[in-house]
Order: sequence, then structure tokens, then C-alpha cells
Amino acid sequence: MTGRFTAVRASDAVYALGEGPVWDPARRSLLWVDIDAGAVHEGRLDPVTGTVEPTGSHTFGGTVGAVAVSADGEFVVAEREVLTRVDTAGRRTELARVLPPGVRSRLNDGAVDPAGRFLVGSMALDDRKGQEVLVRLDGTACVTLDEDLTLSNGLAWSPGGDRLYNIDSTPGVVWERDYDPATGRTGPRREAFRLTGGMPDGMCADAEGNLWIAVFGGGRVECRDPRGRLLATVEVGAPNVTCPAFAGPDLDILVITTAATGADPAAHPGSGLLFTARVGVRGLATPYWVPPRP
Repeated sequence: MTGRFTAVRASDAVYALGEGPVWDPARRSLLWVDIDAGAVHEGRLDPVTGTVEPTGSHTFGGTVGAVAVSADGEFVVAEREVLTRVDTAGRRTELARVLPPGVRSRLNDGAVDPAGRFLVGSMALDDRKGQEVLVRLDGTACVTLDEDLTLSNGLAWSPGGDRLYNIDSTPGVVWERDYDPATGRTGPRREAFRLTGGMPDGMCADAEGNLWIAVFGGGRVECRDPRGRLLATVEVGAPNVTCPAFAGPDLDILVITTAATGADPAAHPGSGLLFTARVGVRGLATPYWVPPRP
């Protein structure tokens, strides 16, 4: 699969720092966050037109880096320093503290592993380098996978779930390691490849095992094989592209979030919008988060 594609606008709503789209097939709902607004948004994706109709939102007191959903419709939300559970009645419970109070960092991108565990990373809010973490939530305990990142970002697994990919945006590295979905055990981390010409941000995988990576500042999503070979490019009508995800009943629509922050609205009027593209391949189904039992 090779090619060049162009994404189309999917809605009119503008988000300061749109991120982290997630497809919920049971409710045929799309979730995404606006990090700076501290909001989790829900919407209805039209599988024919590729447009998204916002249907609701949940706001929090600080930043929101990521959201995941359970089979029953509960959320796990990465607030600035903690992970919060939102049950189907809207009640909120702190599950785990990931970052110490007052640190100049915040939680950023997160995703669910093939067994239903939530992983999330952090990013520095100052010029510190190499001090950020990637953790996995096991029940209500956090297991640290990395503690030397600067801007932990996109996460994806191979089709069999036996390899984990994660991005550290500041050096532009895509890391990989062996991953055991049954236990969460990981092998040594190794560099898969690096990106140039923009900062790698959010990421997802398709059913063929290739990686779709948002290039922040580059106005595009790149599809690369696990060794880094460029296979396809999706041009997006906004420079600050943040995250792609496959959605829709057939997982054949690539939903792309963008950020208005840091872009000139006159020069780039698409900044902060949702976009969609059909790229001729299907994505991997996003696993549901499995909440801890009481």
C-alpha cells in the first residue's frame, strides 16, 4: 500500500489542542480530548460522509491528555497528574497518581494494550529533558516502563500484540520492544526509527502492522512500516497535526485531530478541526479498557 491522500474537514468545531481520538464500536461513538480545555468530547461519525457531529463533552479542572473507554462505557481519563475513573453515571474516582504534586510535567498520550490495560506517558512543561515516564496501569498500581523520556507520545501495538511502539517526540524517536499481552511483561527497548521534517506526535497501527504517525508542524500523517520506510502520506489542512485513529464500523476511516494553538488562523483556517481520510486500509480494533474490580 502506497499513496498520497488528502484529508477532508469532518466538523466545524475548533479545539485548542485536539488529541487522542478513540473509536467505541459498541456505542458507535467517537471520543477525543481537547488537552488545553481539559475536556473529553463525544461525537457521532457518519460512515458514509466521514463527518463528525459532536454529541457531548465532559470537562475537568486541568489538562486532559487522553481518554479510553470500557466495554460498559466507563472512561479512564488522564488528567494533569492523576488517572481518573468516570463511571456510567458520571461519578469520578481517582484511580492512581502518576506524577508527584506540583511537578512541571503533565500526562499526555495514552492507549489500551491488547489485554485491556491503560498505558500513559508524561511530558515536561519546562526545558527538562530525559525525566518523563511511560507507565502501565495494573489495577490501581502504576508500573513504570520508561523513565527517561522528554515528551512521551503515541502508542501502538503490532497486530498480534507482541510488539509495543512508543514515541518520544522531542528527539523524534519511535521505540519498540517485545510485549507479552498476557502478563504485560516487556523486553528491552530498542530504536525502530526516527522522523524528521516535523515532530512525531500521536500514532496508531493498521491491520497490516504499519504505523500511522501524526507529524506536528508538518501538516501530515505518515504511514511507515515497522522499520521506518515511508509508505503513504495524508495531507491535512492544518500544520499542527496531533493524532490519527481508525474509526467507523469497518475501521476504514482515519480520524485525525489537530491543534489551533500555535497556528495562525488566517493562514491556516483548518487548525483545530477534526479531519477524516479514507486510505485504503483498515485499522486494528482499539481494545476496551478493563476497569479494576472493587
